[in-house]
Amino acid sequence: MDIRIHNADIVAILALALLLALLLAIRFRPQSWVAIIVEAILANAAAFAAVIAVETLLA
Repeated sequence: MDIRIHNADIVAILALALLLALLLAIRFRPQSWVAIIVEAILANAAAFAAVIAVETLLA
């Protein structure tokens, strides 16, 4: 299985990560910088996984 990440995929990853980070921030209302960083990392990981899943489904 060959997975190729193009510019459109990177834009989708960033858009999903920003949306997920916003939703997580609204849901959990973090009180410290560490919590904000952890939420951002989780949002980026989830966005990356979502784009990879779509890529594998469409391949």
